[in-house]
Amino acid sequence: MMKFEKWLVQRMVFIFTLLVIVNGQTDTCTGNSQVFSSLNASALPFDKSALHCSSVWSSYNYVLRYSQNSTNIWSFVLSATNRQSWIGIGFSSSGSMVGSSAIVGWVDQSGSGAVKQYYLGGQSTQAVNPDQGNLNIVNNYTTLIVEGSTIYLAFQLQFSTPLTVANILYAVGPQNSFPDSNYRLTEHQAKVATVFDFSTGASSQSSSTDNLRKSHGVLGLIGWGILLPLGVIIARHFRQWDPAWFYLHIGFQMAGFILGIAGISLGFKLSNRLSTDVDTHKAIGIIMLAIGALQVAALFIRPQKDSKIRKYWNWYHHWFGRILLILGIANIFYGIDLANAGSSWNIGYGIALGLLALSILLLEIKLFLSTPQKTTKIPPSTSPTFDNHI
Repeated sequence: MMKFEKWLVQRMVFIFTLLVIVNGQTDTCTGNSQVFSSLNASALPFDKSALHCSSVWSSYNYVLRYSQNSTNIWSFVLSATNRQSWIGIGFSSSGSMVGSSAIVGWVDQSGSGAVKQYYLGGQSTQAVNPDQGNLNIVNNYTTLIVEGSTIYLAFQLQFSTPLTVANILYAVGPQNSFPDSNYRLTEHQAKVATVFDFSTGASSQSSSTDNLRKSHGVLGLIGWGILLPLGVIIARHFRQWDPAWFYLHIGFQMAGFILGIAGISLGFKLSNRLSTDVDTHKAIGIIMLAIGALQVAALFIRPQKDSKIRKYWNWYHHWFGRILLILGIANIFYGIDLANAGSSWNIGYGIALGLLALSILLLEIKLFLSTPQKTTKIPPSTSPTFDNHI
């Protein structure tokens, strides 16, 4: 009976909350919402009259107000329908949840509220750590206000670089479920990843960015990380298939180079869209592109086999090829880490790389065993002989 009464009370609270939401006025950007206008100006840590407004997640009535106060300092007010749950806004360099930092606020049934910064180190509850993160909160000041059926989360952030376009994540917790005494968040009820343009106020789903990031990674991984090593293996271990080995070698190298160029092009597009700091990853990619172009040029200036300069061309071609392979493999793993792509990418490429390494090892053993070993003949003894004299 007690369980039924508890269930009945929960349902009545839920229905009452829905009625408040439906009948209460929700915050909007239209006509400078009366709900927002009624807020006491002193409740906010900055001038609210200068804020721009954008509806960013209509499913949960998320409205983002923002303005730039000074160089790289921005004011934010996130509002949402109060569903008796926590609300959160995250900033991500890659567009993914893992590796991002978020501002989360809530007011529970007793009226007690809190605002915390969290670092999203993984997808489990234990990996979402309170009072951690990469966001620089100005004066460490945040505030949370409840006005009717709307909850407002206000804060200021200082960024290290000018803010033009950003990956912003939004999430909402399950109804009537709040962080525990250690401020551990309950699993979100819903979330969305967006790309926000601060110059226009336009907010769009970031699925296109996710697809762009995946395409950049896949093209680079296959081109630089698989096809180029296969071309090298063919050139070293299958020369007995003359001239087929040469055309296979050229085919794999050209295919890898073309896919690599496509991947780098998408990488530049992705970097411009996300405005992220990936200068090292980008610089390595440009160096790889230059070396690849030199390798292609080497094909057209290849001297004849009996030419005196052929050995220098061989040194140039072989060593630049080795450098290109090393840079390609290193940059692939580095890119996976930058994108917070997770262990599946590292494991997947690690397996492919391991199979290539095993193939090379077996082929090298075969080459060693099939190569005639030179035997050193011991010349007849030339040491002087001494006669015995009596």
